[in-house]
Amino acid sequence: MTAEPIPALEVLMDAAWPAPDRHDTGEWVLRAAEGVTQRANSVWPRASAADPAAAAREAVAWYRKRRLPVIYQVFNNASAAPLNALLDRLGFTNQSETLVMAMGPAAPEGPLQVGRLPAGAAVELAEHPSAEWLELWWSVDGRGGAGALETARAILTGCPSLYALVRDDSGRPAAVGRLALAGGYGGLYCMATRPDARLRGYATRVLRSLLAAGAARNLDGYWLLVTAANPGARELYARSGFREAGRYFYRQERPRRHLTGC
Repeated sequence: MTAEPIPALEVLMDAAWPAPDRHDTGEWVLRAAEGVTQRANSVWPRASAADPAAAAREAVAWYRKRRLPVIYQVFNNASAAPLNALLDRLGFTNQSETLVMAMGPAAPEGPLQVGRLPAGAAVELAEHPSAEWLELWWSVDGRGGAGALETARAILTGCPSLYALVRDDSGRPAAVGRLALAGGYGGLYCMATRPDARLRGYATRVLRSLLAAGAARNLDGYWLLVTAANPGARELYARSGFREAGRYFYRQERPRRHLTGC
């Protein structure tokens, strides 16, 4: 079963994870964030280029000035076939296959009872990421030191968002998540659970809390990104009502350093 389409989903995804350094060619959007995350350091081929080879040369020059590898975020659909053919000829690799999952508005009650949380599962919600929130997320998904974390913070706070944090019985942060608010929709990002706190329902509590917050704001629907190689997360989201709405790959000229996925 596939999800109901969300209008301009790629536009919403770009707004939810905004790169601080970007150049709009009129066809493609070139994005950079000092190498922090693949998404914020990739070409978004928003529209088919009239001259793909010339557009690709411009992209190479732009990223060379920033000493970054050239990476494309390419959706797996028919319109991307000419670009994929060009990247194949240029020897670009396929990396980090990612599913886009979507669902409609969150009902105040349902299988997950998103409007109510289990006793003792208080989830802290804020409009800005706290130091504890950032520390837990970065310890699970981050790459790099304090400078990279500050770049990541700029990406996260570049879009209005809600940040959820749940603690374990000892009061330590156990899991976090982010709901990006864009165009009347909600994008779920940064779902991360402390490794020794996994399989205890903390991620479900965070998800329920964010969906409840979205329902209170009458959002029109939700999307999230999950790597194809993460069956546990895919199962969690499927149980919550999310269905696949698309897939994309990162296509890179050559791997120079490991960047975080999604």
